[in-house]
Amino acid sequence: MSGTIAFVGLGAMGLPMAKRLVANGNTVRGFDLNPKALASLKQAGGVASESAAAAAEGAGTLLLMVVNASQARAVLFEGKALAALAPKATVVLMATCAPAEALAIGEEVAASGRSFVDSPVSGGVVGAESGTLTIMAAAPKSTFAAIEPLLKQVGDKLFHVGERWGQGAAVKTINQLLCGVHIAAAAEAFTLGEKAGLDGKLLLQILGNSAAASWMLNNRGPRMLQSDPQSTSAVDIFVKDLGIVAEAGKASRMGLPLAAAALQMFLAASGAGHGKADDSQVIRAYRALNGLA
Repeated sequence: MSGTIAFVGLGAMGLPMAKRLVANGNTVRGFDLNPKALASLKQAGGVASESAAAAAEGAGTLLLMVVNASQARAVLFEGKALAALAPKATVVLMATCAPAEALAIGEEVAASGRSFVDSPVSGGVVGAESGTLTIMAAAPKSTFAAIEPLLKQVGDKLFHVGERWGQGAAVKTINQLLCGVHIAAAAEAFTLGEKAGLDGKLLLQILGNSAAASWMLNNRGPRMLQSDPQSTSAVDIFVKDLGIVAEAGKASRMGLPLAAAALQMFLAASGAGHGKADDSQVIRAYRALNGLA
């Protein structure tokens, strides 16, 4: 896979991913609504484009690191980025979407004569900055083989999860189920510790080195102990992602009680005005519920 890369979505994860591609010698044209992100990409050696269509003009690959399927559709169709791509270009959708939405977008991209990869990622800002993302790609074998070298530049854990679009999104949905439940469980545990009058830092040190430890506990736990941590993934992201989990459960006629409970706590935190806060701040909903707010 060669030629110009169009990269749309230069957020907390997208920007460092685009910069890694530039650092690896690729020509990257980026677009985002945030002018500071565009300026940062340009400073790193990328090209700042005035629109998604301008970024995609004649490009051989389009990477979409947007928030959801709605934004992906807006870029591809209303924003005319799909039509601007080279005739045999490949579209790589890296947003967290419902499996049915990823499949539908893939079918529309294929109808234009382009290739499509349903390729969500996990690993957060740290993974994006270090190139250690987990990538869950679903595409025909030939499409995957062509895009594999490029994807390996942004993630060192690359998996071909299937040939049917939507399978990558399904894996990411399961991943987000566990992530959301783990964050909520950690918040519940720390709130119980606060109610008991325990030292939060000491509690984190003990739990983080015991059988109760998890990646989410050790990553989000320190931020739960801060009053206003820097946001790397907002509460509202998990409102969206756990909503996708709930819809997947409904479509499969499967009860997901733990995911449902976690979703309610993220909704409560968002409803209380904390939607833009770091997702660790779901703990504020637990504190309010238990008279600690």
